[in-house]
Amino acid sequence: MTTYNEDSIRSLDWKEHIRLRPGMYIGKLGDGSAYDDGIYVLLKEVVDNSIDEFVMGAGRTIDISVNDNKVTVRDYGRGIPIGSVVDVVSKINTGGKYDSKAFQKSVGLNGVGTKAVNALSDQFTVQSYRQNRTRIATFSKGELLTDEEKDTTQRNGTSVTFYPDESIFRNYKYRLEFVENMIWNYVFLNSGLTVNFNGQKFLSENGLKDLLERNIDTDSMRYPIIHLKGEDIELAITHGQQYGEEYYSFVNGQHTTQGGTHQASFREAIAKTIREFYKKDFEAADIRASIIGAIAIKVQEPVFESQTKTKLGSQAIGPDGPTVRTFINDFIKKALDDYLHKNTDTADALLKRILQSERERKDIAGIKKLANERAKKASVHNRKLRDCKVHFSDKNERNQETTLFITEGDSASGSITKSRDVQTQGVFSLKGKPLNSYGMSKKIVYENEEFNLLQHALNIEDGLDGLRYNNIVIATDADVDGMHIRLLLLTFFLQFFPDLVKSGHVFILQTPLFRVRNKKETIYCYSDEERIRAIDKLGAKPEITRFKGLGEISPSEFGLFIGKDMRLDPVILSKDMKIAQLLEYYMGKNTPIRQKHIVDNLRVELDLEEVLKNKVGA
Repeated sequence: MTTYNEDSIRSLDWKEHIRLRPGMYIGKLGDGSAYDDGIYVLLKEVVDNSIDEFVMGAGRTIDISVNDNKVTVRDYGRGIPIGSVVDVVSKINTGGKYDSKAFQKSVGLNGVGTKAVNALSDQFTVQSYRQNRTRIATFSKGELLTDEEKDTTQRNGTSVTFYPDESIFRNYKYRLEFVENMIWNYVFLNSGLTVNFNGQKFLSENGLKDLLERNIDTDSMRYPIIHLKGEDIELAITHGQQYGEEYYSFVNGQHTTQGGTHQASFREAIAKTIREFYKKDFEAADIRASIIGAIAIKVQEPVFESQTKTKLGSQAIGPDGPTVRTFINDFIKKALDDYLHKNTDTADALLKRILQSERERKDIAGIKKLANERAKKASVHNRKLRDCKVHFSDKNERNQETTLFITEGDSASGSITKSRDVQTQGVFSLKGKPLNSYGMSKKIVYENEEFNLLQHALNIEDGLDGLRYNNIVIATDADVDGMHIRLLLLTFFLQFFPDLVKSGHVFILQTPLFRVRNKKETIYCYSDEERIRAIDKLGAKPEITRFKGLGEISPSEFGLFIGKDMRLDPVILSKDMKIAQLLEYYMGKNTPIRQKHIVDNLRVELDLEEVLKNKVGA
């Protein structure tokens, strides 16, 4: 039995505890391939402080730059009090947000945010400009290195610069698309705020209306966006042509990507109000089918379900206020009802959309019932799914890690299955190429056994609330057939479950193309450029292996590529990318147009084998 005495008890200081258990403070670590990876949380924690200054009426501009591994945020608020600069970023439970008079409806209330950034950064510098004085403090991994105070002519405010610690965030990379989305959300929710990011100006005049217009194909909207604002609440609603429901929810400017009490109340209140307006007992699913909505509320002392604040747990608006449910329901009941009475064209278009959804639901009811019965029987022994033990919907500290690999063929799925983490990684094996579902109705999801089993494996038939895996990873060979299967799967997701992609759950697995090794070292290379560098490093005549397919990689090696150093490419939809146009171009019947594009963009490259021979010979 292990000895347990006084020597077994350890007392960690603030920075040691954060570095030892970073997940408690910033969620998962990641490498930047997912929008909620730790490096974005670090940035958000710093920017949130600047936003809180703006909300309190101090400073209308924030400058942000992200260049490689260096991040800088400069605001023009009041500036951290000069005497407290070091304490604010290095002492837990120290900050101005415990004073409710100074920050009435702030996101960060626990005094941990910037301390976590400090502790998890290789270099961290904070500088306060206040009343012609400035104080600069620099840290490394939470340890104070320098502290200087002097006169200044700079405008009041605070500047923070940090470099995430590469020993914690391995192989990380900031993806500017994710940072831009974060910044857009800040300006949508804060009218009058200007954010300058890497030389580009971000601002919004119409709040959540602008958010919806940026994130959806306006040509597919069934009626103009309904935009309603009240004290401490704003919402925007429309219906599109897509399947499913799509929501953007916020609390005190925080993007609650996992929803919470406010989003649930929003969905409930919309269905209830519309039933009462039309005086018809519509199915809630028919009312909300194809809905695209956004809601932002402000709450005093919000309660989130984790430090990363992605799901609201608060039941009340404030200590003496109504419940979140009552507050939202009362506002929508009056504001939406008034809007529909005043805008009869919108009311008519909304009714047509609901009736269309009702017809579509009844049309597939029979096949859906049969398909679900088949899926239920298959789930007892689903040969296509090798499940894991923890799921995204579980209240488990590892639920963020949950991953489903979608593979082609038995050989590739066999290698992944043998090397995966059975706690958090599942495997779904495709049989050949899936059907091209472009232009088909949702009936095909139930008629096609493979699609139906995949839908049930993910548990997304009725939306993302019960999603079983945080990461859906398409793992196909890096050849023409593998690329085609990727396109077919992406078509399936974008056609029927676009919110799965828009919410950042879909990825492409990168696996090495080459193994370069000598007797002392093995290097796995994901491109020809990496192969050339590996040959340079290992010297003349190393052994070079070209992996032609995932099935050729042994399970023992595969484990190296789906563990902590797994490389994932996120599937990102840019604001200029309209789903309908995207699918029509790549998967539609416009073959001559695609053929012309390929011919016009052909590239002729030097034979890399010849280059390598010359390089090694030299």
